[in-house]
Formats: sequence, C-alpha cells, structure tokens
Amino acid sequence: MKIGVALASALLSTSVLLAQAQAPLELPAPQKTGGRPLMETLALRSTSRAFDRRELPLPQLSDLLWAAFGVNRPEGKRTAPSARNTQEIDLYVLLKKGAYRYQAQAHRLDPVAPGDLRAYGGTQTFVQDAPVTLVLVADLAKTGTGPLEQRREWAHADAGYISQNIYLYCASTGLATGARAYVDRGLLAPRLALRPDQLILLAQSVGFPAGSR
Repeated sequence: MKIGVALASALLSTSVLLAQAQAPLELPAPQKTGGRPLMETLALRSTSRAFDRRELPLPQLSDLLWAAFGVNRPEGKRTAPSARNTQEIDLYVLLKKGAYRYQAQAHRLDPVAPGDLRAYGGTQTFVQDAPVTLVLVADLAKTGTGPLEQRREWAHADAGYISQNIYLYCASTGLATGARAYVDRGLLAPRLALRPDQLILLAQSVGFPAGSR
C-alpha cells in the first residue's frame, strides 16, 4: 500500500513538473460583438451529448472563455456574477494536448498537466469526443470566512451563472454544449493537482455539433 501511494505521488509530481515546463497558451483578444440576438439565443439553448471531434479554432476558444467568465470591466469584474465578488470559480480547460487553467485577467491558459485528460471529465463515453471540456472548480480559499455550507452554496450558484454563459455563447454561435455533475472527482482532482479545498462542481463539454462538417 505504501509503495502504491509513493508511486502515485511520484507520478503526480512528474505530471506537475511537465506542466510547468510547458509554455502558457496566449489567447487572441476576444471578439465582443456578433452572434445571434438574445431572444433567438434563448430559443436555441439546449444540451447536447453528441459532438464532432474537430478542434475549436483558437479565436473561438478565446471567445468562449471570455464569455464564460472573462473580465468585462476595467476594475476586473467579470461576465458572470459571484457572491461578494470573490471570483472563486476557476475554469480548467481539458484539451487533447493537455489541461490548462484560464487566467482571466491576463486572458491566457496556464498549463496544469500534459496529455489528454478529457476522458476524466465525465463518466459517459461522449465526453471523449468533444474537443473541449471545461471543468468548473470552486476555490474555497478565496471565499473568506463564514459557514462552510453557505460558502459552498454560493459557489454552486456562481458556477451555475458561468455554465449558463457557456450555454448562451454556444447557442449564439452554433456550437454544441452539455453540462454535467457526473465527474469522477477522485480521478480528475489529483491530475489537476487540486487542493482539498478546491472542489469540482461541474464539467461542460463544448464542440461543433455532430455531423456538422
């Protein structure tokens, strides 16, 4: 048992070192105009579990992340609200080439782990087809003091706002998306090097609709 724990710890340390050796992925400036009107977007909002495997172009990934939880005001406030403006939700981005964390202020992706972790972002087979899986993680260390249960409730609400932003962006631009709470947290959390007070709340796949070529 001790050997197994030591081996797992060594593999995790190696993964972290490899991620640190990767360069951050700079994102182009987001396009803040265009898309369908709001009422049409709401009429088209839906959940999909079928995706084309084509990768999203980098400008579209940039727009997606900004729409989800990017900075939209000079004072650093975001496209989704958060309780007491703690901005405790972090977006982890699972791509074929690796896992990243979205840095909203710099609008870039910082490497977290090398390799394809998309299969760990859900318990259903379709999650491996979508080119992007966004993992919404609550960092409770950012939420200050107060009853833990209350802070967790606020974090779940804040994650819901971000998830809806993702849905609306996808409906507005013709992408497919689907959120889920079915995530193997015990497998994914250590691969993302999460602390015990960082909680995986939701995962959401994004990609082109199946058969859209």
